[in-house]
Amino acid sequence: MAAQPAAYALDYRKAQVAELQGLDKITARISTFKVPVGQSVTFGSLTITVDACYRTPPEERPESAGFLKIMDHRSEDKTDVEVFDGWMFASTPGLSALEHPVYDVWIKECLEPGDEDVTPSDAPSPAQPQDNG
Repeated sequence: MAAQPAAYALDYRKAQVAELQGLDKITARISTFKVPVGQSVTFGSLTITVDACYRTPPEERPESAGFLKIMDHRSEDKTDVEVFDGWMFASTPGLSALEHPVYDVWIKECLEPGDEDVTPSDAPSPAQPQDNG
């Protein structure tokens, strides 16, 4: 009898845009924003940079993963502090999560241009996320 693989490996493919969501815990407002790979967005006092974004093809189990670097600009001492640097997975946001007293950030999915309303990379950098509240 042939041995079965221990885990099912997903076929990740590069995507050009990460769709993120952020929660401001003070106001309970959720914002959704799209960030092209290699660019940054500001969310409150955070600067979020997307270094990579991968997703599975449509015929496989849906999954998106993004490599994010998140810096917090602390105004009291005017310094930037790295608060997250790593992979986030859309299906398991708690696996690798941002730990911050005011904000939560998670990846929703990775997109390609042509997927619903993606900001082109030559457009101005998204300075403020879209507010859904």
